[in-house]
Amino acid sequence: MFFVLTGEGRKPGKTAEEKAALLNTLVSYTGSYRIEGDKWITSVQVAWNPAWIGTEQARNFKVEGGLLHVLTPWRVMPNWADKGMTRSIITFERVI
Repeated sequence: MFFVLTGEGRKPGKTAEEKAALLNTLVSYTGSYRIEGDKWITSVQVAWNPAWIGTEQARNFKVEGGLLHVLTPWRVMPNWADKGMTRSIITFERVI
């Protein structure tokens, strides 16, 4: 499984500081996954944040027709720790 989530309005960075700031608008990880009931669990092998490597990322999910709804647990994200506890609700739409 490979997951990439980026913020809206990202522009190429020109300076080292602008390039480093782009990491705050990105979440990305990959690894093998398994399904347990309504949970999708990824064993992270590579990640934008090295602290996630070797962890398991669990997400609840529900399929409704051509939609996949994914819900993260409450957590403090390293990209925006100043926001405190947050969770993500993501909907993917199947395109045929």
